[in-house]
Amino acid sequence: MNVQRVGSQPSIKGPSDWFTGTVRLDSPFKAAEPARVTGAIVTFEPGARTAWHTHPLGQTLVVTGGCGWAQRWGGSIEEIHPGDVVWFPPGEKHWHGGTSTTAMSHIAIQEALDGKAVDWMEKVSDEQYRK
Repeated sequence: MNVQRVGSQPSIKGPSDWFTGTVRLDSPFKAAEPARVTGAIVTFEPGARTAWHTHPLGQTLVVTGGCGWAQRWGGSIEEIHPGDVVWFPPGEKHWHGGTSTTAMSHIAIQEALDGKAVDWMEKVSDEQYRK
């Protein structure tokens, strides 16, 4: 058993190549092989969001605070709230983040395939975000 104590890892700023706006990543975790699970607690300030991306084995989001938006390619923007669990199937292009006026936090969980858990793509434009 391994217990990772709160505060044992510093918060990091979400890289600008992958996010728009102010995003904080807390306590990212990665299980040791042979496990494939990775994850993080992610907090998006109002207007902040991921770039479009996919996951080779899918992604689960557990919304823990605030109010956010999530969208799959070709779909409508869905409002998400604390307690909601969002599943993106393998290879589904999507983004998620805060609304234009509210912050949102979630736990993001995904599995790596051949060492890769995410494929980052282009940023979500302001026009796409405001629809």
